[in-house]
Amino acid sequence: VQLVESGGGLVQPGSSLRLSCAASGFIISSHALSWYRQAPGKERELVATITSGGRITYADSVKGRFTISRDNAKSTVYLQMDSLKPEDTAVYYCYLSAYGYWGQGTQVTVSS
Repeated sequence: VQLVESGGGLVQPGSSLRLSCAASGFIISSHALSWYRQAPGKERELVATITSGGRITYADSVKGRFTISRDNAKSTVYLQMDSLKPEDTAVYYCYLSAYGYWGQGTQVTVSS
């Protein structure tokens, strides 16, 4: 099992980024996958989840701004982040709950 995140970077407030989580070693359509984030000095928090059945949930702090999606053919889960705020600054992780497996994370910094 492997999860590899990419797409992070330094952007200004109000900008957009799309994170990718490339999965291998399992069939992503058969499992729930989540995005978490951890800001400096804070606990890791759940951002969004997409289940095997396609049910989607979001943290209240990102509702209406972030969109999680899945491309089964590419075995990739995405997190589209719009209207980014400085408080979105964190390392973002992909998480496969069935195996308790984390990706290595990708840094997102929102700053003017």
